[in-house]
Amino acid sequence: MPRSPRGAPATTDRSRQSLRRGYVLAVVVLIGSLLMVWLYAREAGERERSARQAEFAAGSSEIAMLLRQRLLHYELALRGGVSLYWSVSRPTERQWRDYVGGLDIERQFRGLLGLGYVPYLRRSDLEALQLAMRDEGKGLFQIRPHGVREIYGPILLLEPQTLANRSALGYDMFSEAARHRAMAAARDTGEIRLSAPVRLIQQGDGDDRGGLLMYAPVYANGIQPGNMLARRTAMSGWVYAPFQTQAFIDSALQPFRAGQFVRITDIGDGAGAGTLVHEDRGFTDATSADLLRHSETFDLYGRRWRIDFQSSPALPETATRGPSGLQATIGAGLIASLLLFAVVLALAHTQSRAERLAEAMSESYRRSEQRFRNAMLYSGSGIALLDRGGRIVEANPALARILGVSPGALPGTPFAAQFVDPGGEDGFADEEGDGTRPVTRQLRRSDGDLRLVQLVHSPVPGDVGSDVAELAQVDDVTDRLRAEREVRMLNRTLEARVEQRTRELTMANHELESFAYSVSHDLRAPLRTVEGFSRLLGERFAAAIGEDGRDYLTRVRNAANRMDALIDALLKMSRITREPLQHADVDLGRLAADVVAELRQGDPARKVEVAIDPDLHAAGDPALLRNLLQNLLGNAWKFTAGRDDARIDFGRDPGEGDDAPGMAGFFVRDNGAGFDPAYASKLFRPFQRLHGNDEYEGHGIGLATVKRIVERHGGTIRAEGAVGEGATFRFMLPRQEEGANPG
Repeated sequence: MPRSPRGAPATTDRSRQSLRRGYVLAVVVLIGSLLMVWLYAREAGERERSARQAEFAAGSSEIAMLLRQRLLHYELALRGGVSLYWSVSRPTERQWRDYVGGLDIERQFRGLLGLGYVPYLRRSDLEALQLAMRDEGKGLFQIRPHGVREIYGPILLLEPQTLANRSALGYDMFSEAARHRAMAAARDTGEIRLSAPVRLIQQGDGDDRGGLLMYAPVYANGIQPGNMLARRTAMSGWVYAPFQTQAFIDSALQPFRAGQFVRITDIGDGAGAGTLVHEDRGFTDATSADLLRHSETFDLYGRRWRIDFQSSPALPETATRGPSGLQATIGAGLIASLLLFAVVLALAHTQSRAERLAEAMSESYRRSEQRFRNAMLYSGSGIALLDRGGRIVEANPALARILGVSPGALPGTPFAAQFVDPGGEDGFADEEGDGTRPVTRQLRRSDGDLRLVQLVHSPVPGDVGSDVAELAQVDDVTDRLRAEREVRMLNRTLEARVEQRTRELTMANHELESFAYSVSHDLRAPLRTVEGFSRLLGERFAAAIGEDGRDYLTRVRNAANRMDALIDALLKMSRITREPLQHADVDLGRLAADVVAELRQGDPARKVEVAIDPDLHAAGDPALLRNLLQNLLGNAWKFTAGRDDARIDFGRDPGEGDDAPGMAGFFVRDNGAGFDPAYASKLFRPFQRLHGNDEYEGHGIGLATVKRIVERHGGTIRAEGAVGEGATFRFMLPRQEEGANPG
């Protein structure tokens, strides 16, 4: 073809355009290849991060399960101690030491400082315990901290008897807020409860490690009542276990953790930031894309824990190899001849990594399957996997032992055919409920023996293509049900005996009251005869008997009059126990004001400051409550006679009635003569007086009458005071009904 000189520029332009298009195409290919590599690298990185996060979460969940299993070991030790207290009413120190020694705490329960017993004591119970221990030659059982409280929970037994554990004996854990809440929760629910983080008594002053305590309630006669009020009444004490948080977590998790930091927070009821239970060194709240995090929250023995997991900085470094490979791929993409090689290399690298992840997941599934197989093989309960037709697909050796057959004879047989009553109790679990449905059934063993078993059905997902649809758990409860039946029969016998003894005691009380009433009436006639003839002898023969004789007659008449007054007081106290209660809503403030007005009218020369709180109401018998206030305020009026700044206070006591629902607390306080606290128990006994007639007149019946009135209303009364510092009487009465008008 001839070449035109004019076509040379056009050819050059086309060449340039072609070159330009080649450049553009090269740039487009480069940009496209880099974009494809970048998109693929980002997606692969996201998948890898998700897989690592899932693997990290699975490992974290397994660690959390290990913690719960370790606490379950502690629970089993506590329940063993409770069983010991159920088997004997009060184990000796030797029995408790042998039980705790058999647990091998140092090797089997690392972190556990010991196992102890805490009795649930009222003040009278504490005095009885102290007297019993003193009689046994153990000396005086001291309570720390000191003070008078309604309920005590001192550490009575704590094994092993290390030096630190001995120093904890006698400490009243019920007086400390965190321990009190856990002990009260265990008492009221009947379940094992865990305390908030506390400082253990065994720790020295320089030891700042935290600790936790587990409490298991122990009830009288080994029977747990059905409601909270009955549980409080039947409460006997607690078996408890103190353990150091750091040692507990290290012993449970150190062999399993791999580059994971743990922080445990006790969030209590879920409100607020919570209390730190444990935090590994290196745990940080700083945000970083290289750190993996996972959190779980679950309830443990009445507490709610949040466990935060964080990977160590060294763990995510392996993930940085993805971005480095991506940079190499992008660099290789700049050279067109190495573009496919770089893509294939990246795909191969990603494929290898995906295979490693798939292999790890397969190994995790295999281990999970092995754990399930071991659980079936070594379980003490009979377990069977059923298909949708109710036939046994697989059964464990425990089920074969319960049925009395060989394990190989069970697969393929109908599960319902093993029971004597194959009615409508078999089948699938109720999925609308909690996934389980326990029932008690009767089965016949291969040897013809009839056994009672507890059967639990629950749905389980089977493998793809398998017919497994349900898991059945069978527990032989024949011996337990027989024992429970014997216990119920024994309880009925005991209740009949108690009812018979109550009737006999009631009849004896009525006879004693009638006897006292009759004797009091019969004594009056001779007393009046003595007083009358003494008076006539003094009037008619005064000159003949002389001054000494008249003095003797005066003493005889005074003694007869005092005896007559004592008989009147006895009759009044007897009427209090005989007459039926008239229930009404009473304005105690108005009654107290009337009583004080009568006292002022009877002794107008006295100047006494009396303070009565407003809105004092209670439910009870108006006449008896007036008698109560007359005695208490009259006592205060009498024993403040020697003070120029005499003061009497009557008001509501917010500290009383907290542990007695439906009751309200009150107090009467004075700044009079007071009394020796060592003789406080004598105040409420008839004719027991702490002052002579030459100091303060009286018969010794008033406070005994007050005690009977309070007890007839279902309340209690106690006295506090010191010599020369006045006295305070605290008592409880039923609360006023809501919306009622006080009488």
